[in-house]
Amino acid sequence: MVLNVIVFTETESRYLMIAAFSLFLILFISTFNLMAAPDGQNSSEKNYLEILPVNDFEVTGDGSSPEWNRADWENIPQRSNDRINYETRLKALYSPKGIYFLFYCGDKEINSTMRGDNLNLWEEDVVEVFLMPEEDYPVYFEYQISPLNQELTLLIPNMDGDRRFLGWLPWNYEEDKRTRRQTKIHKDDDGNVTGWTAEFFIPFKLMEPLVIEPPVPGTEWRANFYRLDYDEGPARFSWQKTDVHFHEPHNFGTIIFR
Repeated sequence: MVLNVIVFTETESRYLMIAAFSLFLILFISTFNLMAAPDGQNSSEKNYLEILPVNDFEVTGDGSSPEWNRADWENIPQRSNDRINYETRLKALYSPKGIYFLFYCGDKEINSTMRGDNLNLWEEDVVEVFLMPEEDYPVYFEYQISPLNQELTLLIPNMDGDRRFLGWLPWNYEEDKRTRRQTKIHKDDDGNVTGWTAEFFIPFKLMEPLVIEPPVPGTEWRANFYRLDYDEGPARFSWQKTDVHFHEPHNFGTIIFR
């Protein structure tokens, strides 16, 4: 048997040591970043969502319209309450008249009793959309919808570094200002709840004067998307992680109209 021995010069050995150390450093930093990710968030999460244009279509409550095939699902991570583990996903599209949203919420129990719009829907199961067209102004649009298809529509002035925020209901909320919305509760063959979906359309007219002109390709808005579930106490879900509550514009992500 012949044993081949490779002998490196002092310079070559130094280069090999530097390369090995660099590889170790890269692997260490990558592992640390993954381990240090905040609650419910990992390094693969992105802070933007691209929204494709479509022609206006019918809202059915379950996302059965073929236009939804153009959009990919976006995950809404669970941020609190490890007594449950539910999937929450979102799709979004836009037309010249407004924005379409479709939420899927895995669930085992529907905690929703309020029968009326503009109530405190956040005290029960709900999904929420926050839209901030102009980042320079501390005002954004908030929309909530419950599994029973009840809605809350607000304009939020958020003053003093997120410590004071108030909600204002829309005036003359009719005709081309009104949302279109439907929800559906899903059950298996034995009648057990497996989840619910919410599909809704928010017209740009409703967001005036935040929106003067409809967005065009390349327009960017700040936004965040949320869910609250109450099966085993409050559980919070948010697209972008917040520190204390949902009203934190500095933690919003970005939606990009394509």
